Amino acid sequence: MRLTKIVASISDLRCEADFIRSLYTAGMNVARINTAHITTDTALTVINNIRKVSNKIGILIDTKGPEIRTTRLETPMAVKKGDTLLVSGDFSCSEQNRLLVSYDRLQDMLVVGNRILIDDGDIELIVTGKESCLVCRVENDGVIKNNKSVNIPGVSIELPSITAKDRLFIEFAVANGLDFIAHSFVRNKQDVLEVQEILDRHNSNIKIIAKIENLDGVNNIDEILDYAYGIMIARGDLGIEIAAEKLPGIQRNLIKKAIERKKPVIVATQMLHTMIDHPRPTRAEVNDIANAVFSRTDALMLSGETAYGKYPEEAVRTMARIAEETEHSYDNRNDITLPPLDNEIQAYLSEAAIKASNELPAKAIIATTTTGRTSRYLAAFRGRVPVYAKCHSMEVVRQMALSYGVFPSYLEIKKNKFKIEKAAISSLLNSNSIAREDLIIYVGGRFGEDAGASFMEISTVDKFRVEPG
Repeated sequence: MRLTKIVASISDLRCEADFIRSLYTAGMNVARINTAHITTDTALTVINNIRKVSNKIGILIDTKGPEIRTTRLETPMAVKKGDTLLVSGDFSCSEQNRLLVSYDRLQDMLVVGNRILIDDGDIELIVTGKESCLVCRVENDGVIKNNKSVNIPGVSIELPSITAKDRLFIEFAVANGLDFIAHSFVRNKQDVLEVQEILDRHNSNIKIIAKIENLDGVNNIDEILDYAYGIMIARGDLGIEIAAEKLPGIQRNLIKKAIERKKPVIVATQMLHTMIDHPRPTRAEVNDIANAVFSRTDALMLSGETAYGKYPEEAVRTMARIAEETEHSYDNRNDITLPPLDNEIQAYLSEAAIKASNELPAKAIIATTTTGRTSRYLAAFRGRVPVYAKCHSMEVVRQMALSYGVFPSYLEIKKNKFKIEKAAISSLLNSNSIAREDLIIYVGGRFGEDAGASFMEISTVDKFRVEPG
């Protein structure tokens, strides 16, 4: 059974229920909707079709976040290496041959020697002087088009964390009961708290995934993890902001920090980029996925491969096969040692359950959960057997779709722990997920969000005295 989860992007241009079902059957666990290229009306169509397929698919909506783009460029601008180009965020700048961008403090923030990267780094400019506009030298031939991304590596840009469009979609997510908000360009804890404030105002339990895609986000990862439910390593913009040779080490460190905090982590961007146009991946892409799995990420994400690529179902199946095969190659060198437990009973029981499953011939760990915390903790210790999470709400079922090795399903709350234990094991017996002779580890507790797991049992299924029902 594949333990690493798969997030697949779905656009409004291709979102029929049959298409979504094909991705789900191929291995998709969470569906991502990118708000940069969608309206609330078309997003609602995507959501409704996802829910027609399965109410167990987690839905993640991706905000646009704070960014700078080229603007007011009526026709594409051809530039050549060595050209001088004037760049400004001041729309009143009337200089000829100038490029306007959507940030009015650009001249104040940059100094001579700073780099400006346009359109995902396709064109590089170097600031050589400051007059009424920034004076820049063009470093390579290219064509600059309107509304293209502008990145300034190494410079902290003061932009509002939430745009008007972001606010609209966050409130849309609340109104439609979505599961995750992946907030773009998170720089510090305040960016997370601003999204949380909107959610709290609406009494929403949507979980925030902080997208780490700039140097500020990398440097402030500890405080971001204090407040975010999880993180996404968005390697597109991050790869522009940071030297390419540093990215693998940063990715591994971010995964490690998320696991240590028992928070889900997603590795994203261009994982199977070749499969947008071709039916098979490159060896480099296969190794890229394998390295993320070896590093113990919770989830892998597909973007254009499933949003508009020619081989979406094949891309999901390919990613699933690579992940599952890589998981069979785990050894102790892949392990991440979690820091000492902080007097948390759930964490202690989770670690004990994973250790027992590694040392005994256990077939499964079964956990009943109200909030999902115990299941997330079990995921963090990265065991080798599936964790069957019996959740008391569908909301938590979908949240668990992002956690490593957790196979969630709904189970109605019973009035005492013995009934819930028998009901959980019986349901898995009925679905042939476990057999009567299997050794299993059960983690449970009393009910209530302030309670969590309080006991663990290890036995064969038949000793629990459950009957198929």
